[in-house]
Amino acid sequence: MRKERNRLYEWNAAIQKMIEWLEENLTDNPSLLDMSKQIGYSPYYCSAQFKNIVGMTVKSYIAGRRLARAAIDIRDGDDRILDIAIKYGYSSQEALTRAFVNAYGCTPAAYRKNPIPIALSNKQVVFFPEHYISKGEPTMSKTILTEPHTRIEHIPAHKYIGIFDINAGDYGKFWEKHDCDKVCGIIDSMSHVSHTIVTPHTAGWFWENGKKGYFYGFGVPSDYDGIIPEEFECRELPASDYIVFFHPPFDYLKDNGEVMEKVENLAWNYEPEKNGYEWNEELCNDYQRHYPEVIGYEILRPVKRSSKK
Repeated sequence: MRKERNRLYEWNAAIQKMIEWLEENLTDNPSLLDMSKQIGYSPYYCSAQFKNIVGMTVKSYIAGRRLARAAIDIRDGDDRILDIAIKYGYSSQEALTRAFVNAYGCTPAAYRKNPIPIALSNKQVVFFPEHYISKGEPTMSKTILTEPHTRIEHIPAHKYIGIFDINAGDYGKFWEKHDCDKVCGIIDSMSHVSHTIVTPHTAGWFWENGKKGYFYGFGVPSDYDGIIPEEFECRELPASDYIVFFHPPFDYLKDNGEVMEKVENLAWNYEPEKNGYEWNEELCNDYQRHYPEVIGYEILRPVKRSSKK
């Protein structure tokens, strides 16, 4: 059993290392042989294990990520489409156009004029805390974890575009029912219109008839009147103060489970009345920010001044 756990750790760690190398070299015509030299495994091993764990060949992964990167450059920049095609390894502008139409249903030129929601291919993540722990690695990092803290944050009126699932009470249940790659790819394609506070991939919880559901998507300004991706819905949310329950940046692989448990225990058992507030969850969402090594982990619960004297 321990040998099997060690093999799981090593495989996923190796594949994640391959992915990181590919991401850094997408514009340099990366080859399987070059990657295998960097990773220290044979080309056959790299190819077989990559397909087994990621679910696609190395060639397909590179093609999808190059096309996604090209789409972002087309959307956000003003370089010639020909130059973008050459940058990402296409033999001509026509070659990029064929791939673009096949994947997204429109030409690069049309997309630049009207950036519609498209399912971009995302960078894959295959090495998670459970793989690290399965190896028997120490779960305590050199960084001493703190107790969660609270602060007040004001979020102005805005709209939220996402998938709201009343039958999914948390992150895990949500992704059991929805296509993570497709949903996240569409959100990435809409990042140019997103809110500066309620950013892309901000998730959280909502309440309907006393039942808690989970949502995933992105915020947009309150005056947004653009396209809504298929299967997403747009909800208007008023301005509100939020109590932010947070832990500062931490080591994701080593400390994620403990940090999330600490923050969530504080957030879901907190009594705002002692500070003159009451929950405002009838009108506003509970938000979740999970960027372990950037801002840490945060849960935001909306509040209003208590009506009780």
